[in-house]
Amino acid sequence: MMRRGSTTVIRSILTTTTSPRGFSTGADKAVVTWWMRSSGGAARNASTVALGADKEEQRKEETVVNGGGEERKGNDNKEITSYWGVPPSRLTKEDGTEWKWNCFRPWETYQADLSIDLKKHHKPTTWLDKFAYYAVKSLRLPTDIFFQRRYGCRAMMLETVAAVPGMVGGMLLHCKSLRRFEHSGGWIKALLEEAENERMHLMTFMEVAKPKWYERALVFTVQGVFFNAYFLAYLASPKLAHRITGYLEEEAVHSYTEFLKELDKGNIENVKAPAIAIDYWRLPADATLRDVVMVVRADEAHHRDVNHFASDIHYQGRELKDNPAPIGYH
Repeated sequence: MMRRGSTTVIRSILTTTTSPRGFSTGADKAVVTWWMRSSGGAARNASTVALGADKEEQRKEETVVNGGGEERKGNDNKEITSYWGVPPSRLTKEDGTEWKWNCFRPWETYQADLSIDLKKHHKPTTWLDKFAYYAVKSLRLPTDIFFQRRYGCRAMMLETVAAVPGMVGGMLLHCKSLRRFEHSGGWIKALLEEAENERMHLMTFMEVAKPKWYERALVFTVQGVFFNAYFLAYLASPKLAHRITGYLEEEAVHSYTEFLKELDKGNIENVKAPAIAIDYWRLPADATLRDVVMVVRADEAHHRDVNHFASDIHYQGRELKDNPAPIGYH
């Protein structure tokens, strides 16, 4: 049997000979070894518990110092410590289930307004409007030839282009706001919101249409050309750039209308809606591809209105910052 007084002595020695960070010193280990040899199994158990407590305390201390961040690696959950102490957020849905999307958050979801007028059209009157209109129309011909009636792939290509104007416009307005030390009237947020919404369209249709290697290569080419061309157009004339985007969104509305017709005819299978679309647009659990196309088309119509509105502001000789931006319009 181990005497109570001896246990107290060992505990006292362990306490006084432990380094500030919780590591046992050489004297500590020597005393424990001697006691194990002289006191048998009970002493071994006591020393094991003491050293185990030391290691647990050390682990807790390092977790506190390093921030205690956790990261998912493979199929196992492993605790990853980080000096910066930035823990991942743990979010749940309204029903209590885990939120599995990292690309958007629950408060960024919404129910699309399907009552928007899909037939609205800005009739080109000035030569700048006509240039924008026919420039967009000229892009439709090669698209029709390349994709024909493969509307899933067409939608994928469309969204890789449609997400560019909002990002370019928001970026240039951001830089302008910094240079002039002035507010943007909310237009930076509105345009970046548009770009993010278009990107979510792409993430959705990536689940529906699996692009082939040459279609991915085409995206590289088209996006590279369009980004630089639109960047220069926005620098030269924001009213032209927004008008181009307005007409581009009109074409998007037309494309998704044709998509719906093919779905209704049965030429395209009306498969179950991707999970990411159900959560992003707050669709019912049994939603289908047709429901997804409906809400995406409504989004495009809202973007059409915003960009034609922005172009009209410039045509009236005013600046965007002087007119409240339609944040959250979609």
